[in-house]
Amino acid sequence: MPPKFCEFAATLRYDALPQDVLWTLRRSFTDTMGVAAVGSTTPMSEIARRVAPMIFGGGTTGSASMLMGGRGVSPVGAAMAGAFTIDSIDAHDGVTPCKGHAGSAIFPALIAMVQASNQDIDGKRFAELLAVAYEVSYRAGLVQHATCADYHTSGAWTAVGVAAAGACLLGGTSEQIRQAAGIGEYHGPRSQMMRCIDHPSMVRDGVGWGAPSGVTAAYLAMEGFTGAPALTCEGKEGAEFWADLGQAWRTVDSTHYKAYPCCRWAHPSVDAVHDMMRDNDLHHSQIASVEIKTFHYATRLAGHAPQTQDEFAYAIAFPVAAMIVRGQVGVSELTDEALQDADILRVSRATVLIDDDEMTRISTDKRWAQVSLILTDGRRIEDAPRSARGDVDMPLSDQQISDKFHMLAEPVLGQARASEIENLSGRFDSLSVSELRQLMKLCTDAV
Repeated sequence: MPPKFCEFAATLRYDALPQDVLWTLRRSFTDTMGVAAVGSTTPMSEIARRVAPMIFGGGTTGSASMLMGGRGVSPVGAAMAGAFTIDSIDAHDGVTPCKGHAGSAIFPALIAMVQASNQDIDGKRFAELLAVAYEVSYRAGLVQHATCADYHTSGAWTAVGVAAAGACLLGGTSEQIRQAAGIGEYHGPRSQMMRCIDHPSMVRDGVGWGAPSGVTAAYLAMEGFTGAPALTCEGKEGAEFWADLGQAWRTVDSTHYKAYPCCRWAHPSVDAVHDMMRDNDLHHSQIASVEIKTFHYATRLAGHAPQTQDEFAYAIAFPVAAMIVRGQVGVSELTDEALQDADILRVSRATVLIDDDEMTRISTDKRWAQVSLILTDGRRIEDAPRSARGDVDMPLSDQQISDKFHMLAEPVLGQARASEIENLSGRFDSLSVSELRQLMKLCTDAV
């Protein structure tokens, strides 16, 4: 009997998808494309889009266009460039228990494979593929975190979900899906996340190689290439994470959305200082220093004087200082001008991160921090411990997702194109074949 995940992937149909799963996928589609739009303006994205045609030109699988890039390459190349583009701005959807992200790999990979395919795929079919990719990725990630000593990037486990969904798209049997997952896991990047946090750079969360690894695995499996069984899907140690597959949905109960374009570990502190400055009617000139008690991994973000967007993404002190000084952490805070802002730098350098045992203990399914402001007149204002907004118990509203999308997308795409993407992505599962193709064209045309 095939492993449970193979049967799930091979037989999942749109009518079996709960409404809250579809709601989550619609939100993720819109949210991810907003991040892709602004991500297309970054040096990281520009490099990836230059390199993709060099090493992943067209082939017999058909051509796919890179997200926001226009140029046609192989689906593997489009998956790589698109994943790097989304990952270049740390604002995409995530899964807190896995300390990572899935949509940044899944959307560029599946959009590329659909474009390269000669199949007539409509919105309902695309929803099935997305659901398989998210659910398999999340559960593989949970197993990996529970069974591996090191903290691997999202590319390691999204390669498995992309491979499984990719094989489904190509018409694979349960056994071919199984082989694809095994190939994807074996060849997926087992990159150590804390290396990038300690040394912020463009390697980011590993999805830039996880996405193309998954796509490659799907095509290999369809041609008869075999893979060692994916331990994250079939290993006995992880069986508990697959037991309720098809009945419960990790896609619903674990997906979070970001209010700010920086690592989620900074978000509770950014939210805290926003409220503290407002509630106490404070000006940034009144802030002498900031103390942040948080969990161990988060203290390694620090980032008192980031010099690049990559260093900003993996920082706490600077985004917190930006919120104190400017009252926002948005696209304008990613600019070189903001990184050199003397007022922000003063507060950032006066921010201390404290490794707190209790915050570490409770930061499992959530990320916690507790902030204190020390004022120039000697007063100390303390906030209660809090976790980040955007989790399922404190979700961003549909309007907040929309506002964030337009904030990120409109300056790059213009109001008309951004609005059309939002309109179609927000109901993508009801689109006809031609309408889905139009949505994908809007997401991949050059900016």
